[in-house]
Amino acid sequence: MRIPYFLRPTLLVACCVTAFHAGCAQSPRVPATTASIQREPLVLGAERMDVYLPKLDGKRVALLVNHTSMVKNVHLADTLLRRGVKVVSIFSPEHGFRGDADAGAKVDGGRDEATGLPVVSLYGSRKKPTPEQLRGIDCVVFDIQDVGVRFYTYISSLHYLMEACAENGVGVMVLDRPNPNGDYVDGPVLDLKHRSFVGMHPIPVVHGLTVGELAGMVNGEKWLAGERACSLTVVPMTGYDHQLRYEPPVKPSPNLPNYASIRWYPSLCFFEATPVSVGRGTAFPFQVAGYPDPAMGAFTFTPQAIAGMDSNPLHKGKTCYGIDLRAADPIPPFTLKILLDFRSRWTAVSPFVNRPDFFTLLAGTDALLKQIDAGMSEAQIRASWQPKLEVYRALREKYLLYRP
Repeated sequence: MRIPYFLRPTLLVACCVTAFHAGCAQSPRVPATTASIQREPLVLGAERMDVYLPKLDGKRVALLVNHTSMVKNVHLADTLLRRGVKVVSIFSPEHGFRGDADAGAKVDGGRDEATGLPVVSLYGSRKKPTPEQLRGIDCVVFDIQDVGVRFYTYISSLHYLMEACAENGVGVMVLDRPNPNGDYVDGPVLDLKHRSFVGMHPIPVVHGLTVGELAGMVNGEKWLAGERACSLTVVPMTGYDHQLRYEPPVKPSPNLPNYASIRWYPSLCFFEATPVSVGRGTAFPFQVAGYPDPAMGAFTFTPQAIAGMDSNPLHKGKTCYGIDLRAADPIPPFTLKILLDFRSRWTAVSPFVNRPDFFTLLAGTDALLKQIDAGMSEAQIRASWQPKLEVYRALREKYLLYRP
């Protein structure tokens, strides 16, 4: 069978990259490898204990952390307790403290078996710490590996933490980590009338900031409720700039298991508002796309329940046909091409975007879905983003902590 053009990984990559550079006013650079230029060793914020431990001395401390909050091979909670820091509680984000809850699943609190500390969930019915939960706390330390995409909800948890701390006179300390999608900026800028937990700030889909830089922007632009600002300390990394290729040693969440999934995530996440599977329930989520219709492509996969990743994946037990992106090298930056190609081949009775409200929340604007429905090309859609992207790029410059 002849493989359709858009299903050929090599051609897909070339086409995506060409379209991206043709449509952007400011093209990103491909992340440099550590072998290509001389760099000082990367030291994460959490590893710079000589900088931040004195600031925590004598204070009652809470942590907003998860399974990625490692200092070398030891969790930050254990590290701080061993160093004599008075850690009194742990807040946990989406996927839970140990990072094993499904996306969107209710996360319960409880007590951490390893440390005995109480764990308070900030995902589910309550996403913001209460005054009672912050009572007696002097500082909350945030240390979580992010992926640099607006709808990845760890930064939304940080926003609500900063807001609660500003309201209750509690300090916030961010131990900074690299952004594996931090080498470029792209996508529509969020319109605040579409603000939600999958989009809190007027920033593009791929925002090009570390969590520390974004926290500075949120504080500096007075984006917290009541235009407040919290008492913020960012412990920056050394040996980092935004062109560094960074592969997190611990997967940031259950369905982003490797570097390829992290790099494809901004482009493929829009499929979550469609009947198309992005490989949840397989060993390669966010590296494939498919639907139970042979017309959608030659590559096949069958989603199944996988403990700790997805207990009830879309099209569970059904053969999906589509595209395998695992061979793509290099992985292109944010692109709509795959989404538009699937839509052009859609023949099912059900609408291609069957969750339009969720699609709009992911996009941060109602314009994108209208543009797609109107048959606009990717280049035309990209052109509509540029004025707001240019404004955002200028704003981003004010808050950058890392430069080549």
